[in-house]
Amino acid sequence: YGVPKIHPIYENHERIGVGNYGKSKIMAEDVCFEYQKKGLTVCIIRPKSFIGTARLGVFQILYDWIESGARIPIIGRGNNRYQLFEVEDLVDAIFIVCKMNNEKINDVFNVGAKLFKTVKEDLEVLLDYAKSGSKILTTPAWLIKKILRLFEVLKLSPLYKWIYGTADTDSFVSIEKAENILDWHPKYSNSEALIRSYQWYLDNKNTIKQGTGITHRIAWKQGILSIFKKILK
Repeated sequence: YGVPKIHPIYENHERIGVGNYGKSKIMAEDVCFEYQKKGLTVCIIRPKSFIGTARLGVFQILYDWIESGARIPIIGRGNNRYQLFEVEDLVDAIFIVCKMNNEKINDVFNVGAKLFKTVKEDLEVLLDYAKSGSKILTTPAWLIKKILRLFEVLKLSPLYKWIYGTADTDSFVSIEKAENILDWHPKYSNSEALIRSYQWYLDNKNTIKQGTGITHRIAWKQGILSIFKKILK
C-alpha cells in the first residue's frame, strides 16, 4: 500500500510497492488475479508485518539489543501507529480460508492485530517485560533515514528501504472484511505479539545464532549496527 496518508487502509486502496520487496508482492498478486479471471478460486491474504515463533527477521536485531540492555533507537518520536501481527493469528486465518473453500474467499483480505497503540507505547510494554534496562531513544527521522540509506548503498547494514522507509509513519489496515466474511478474529495485540516473539527468541537464541543471513529464522549479520550497539550500551 505504499505510505498512505489516510488510515485505516482498506483492500481497495491503490497498491504501491515500497522497494523491490513491495513491488514483487504486487506482481505476485497480479498472477493471482489472472487466475481468478480464468475461473480459479484464489484467496489473497495481505498480512501486516508478522512476528512470533520462528519468525524474527529484523526483530532479531531488536531483541538482541534489548537483551544486552542497550538503548533502543527508534526512527522519529515513536508517536505513529504501526500495526503488527502474531504469526499464530496468520496461521488461523489461512486455516479458516482452507476450510471454507467457496466463492466467498475468492477475494482479498487484510489481516493484522486488532489492538495496537503507538510504536513507543507498544515497545515500552516489551521493555517492561524484558527488564534488561533498555530504554527508548528517539531520533530525527530525516537524518536517520539518510544515514541508513547510505549504509544500505555501501552494504554496511542489513536494513533496507522497506524497513526504515516507513518506520516513522502510521501503518495500519482495516481487518473488518476478514472479521465479517471469514469470521476470523486475531487473539493477540501488538504488545502481546512482541512479548511472545521476544520470549521465543530468548528460548531459542543459541540455535538462532548458529546461522547467519537475512531469512526470518536465523540471526542477521548486523554489520555497522553492531558498533552502534556498543556505543548505546
